[in-house]
Amino acid sequence: MIKDKTLYQILIVEDNPGDRILVADLLEEQLAAPRITFANNFKEAEEALSNAAIRFDAILLDLSLPDKSGKELVTQMLDVAGGVPVIILTGHSDIEFSVQSISLGVLDYLIKDDLSSGVLYKSLIHSIERKRLNAALTASEKRYSDLFHLSPQPMWVLDANSLQFLQVNKAATELYGYTEEEFLHVTLHDIKAEQDLYTLDYFTEHNQLPPSFSGSVKHKTKSGAILEMEITTTPMVINDRQVRSVVALDVTQKKLYEHEITKAIIRTQERERYDIGAELHDNVCQILVATQLHLGILKPGLNEHSLEMYEHCDKNIQKALAEIRHLSHRLAPAFFDDSKLDEAFKTLLHDFLINSKHKVSLNVSDAVKHTQFNQDVHLNVYRILQEQLRNILKYAKANSITVDVLIEEQNLKLLISDDGVGFDQSQPIKAGIGMANMQRRAELFGGHFEIRSAPGQGCTS
Repeated sequence: MIKDKTLYQILIVEDNPGDRILVADLLEEQLAAPRITFANNFKEAEEALSNAAIRFDAILLDLSLPDKSGKELVTQMLDVAGGVPVIILTGHSDIEFSVQSISLGVLDYLIKDDLSSGVLYKSLIHSIERKRLNAALTASEKRYSDLFHLSPQPMWVLDANSLQFLQVNKAATELYGYTEEEFLHVTLHDIKAEQDLYTLDYFTEHNQLPPSFSGSVKHKTKSGAILEMEITTTPMVINDRQVRSVVALDVTQKKLYEHEITKAIIRTQERERYDIGAELHDNVCQILVATQLHLGILKPGLNEHSLEMYEHCDKNIQKALAEIRHLSHRLAPAFFDDSKLDEAFKTLLHDFLINSKHKVSLNVSDAVKHTQFNQDVHLNVYRILQEQLRNILKYAKANSITVDVLIEEQNLKLLISDDGVGFDQSQPIKAGIGMANMQRRAELFGGHFEIRSAPGQGCTS
């Protein structure tokens, strides 16, 4: 028989000389060169384990020693073993205590009367391997725990179904203002900013919450402050429970800087639009008007054929003037001269009606009429309405459009509704540049843009 040549260090704690020899012989049948140390009682075993020069691979422990026995012996031996696997060897067939000892941390429980070299060897190898795997697992769990709790980035673990917080790290408690105990009594809904709740509720209600997610979201702290967060969600299973591990990055300041840069870009673009519109209106239109006057001077001397050509040219000039005025109004909204928001909307809708057959209703609250808005807000709300009107004209196939402008809880609210064909929000749609621009313009001023629609029920934004 081929013997195992591994040099195992084994401590046999047994006060019966005959049993010591029996166990040693059984080991030598399977092991080529076992290094065996004997201890007659608990005290000798404790001294042997305290010897730093010897690193034991396993302890074979008799359950009844002169100085200790039973549960007390097992408990104290496990305390001094320092992680060395403990296997109980006893002459008593006590099933109840064997189960109890395993729950205490003993790796195996063998009856001496049933012992053989093969059984003992198998128990020894399996116990050593289990201990090694348990140690590796413990080290891995500690590394994960350290990574989780000591990470400078907020991290948490959620129940996949209830979205209840199960674990949070220190960075999360510091950022959101909740204590760890408070966090464990709230759900993801409690930290979601209001503008993100509709999307979360919709996907939760329809069981469509994606298991994995990476993107930008808005959260709120315990005090109500809004945070711009970039999160990565990963599905996991812990103790047979479906959970989601989340790593978050606070990008609030980054977003603020980006918003300021974007605002500056938009201001520059709008100023260029205004300058182009003014140039068209004040210069190109004047050139065309002067041309029209000069043609008028020539009119009396024209023959019949030339007169016909004159009329054709005059009509083209008039059409060009109308197109330029319309284009200049689109490029340079009227409120650059400090007109009110409702007046700018009326002008925009009037121009829209000229080019469409829609029935349009504009409802502006008194609070809006008596509020002087920041010009940047004024301009961006105007552009949002302008863009959505273009979308309705292009896609909705609507007959009527309703525009409501009001103030709710100190927030300006713009509702644009149509009775068009609508679309299914549960189906993925490709967001165009126009929709992205509307969302960006709203977010620049701490607002949000959303669309609610259903097939055959029109659209509200």
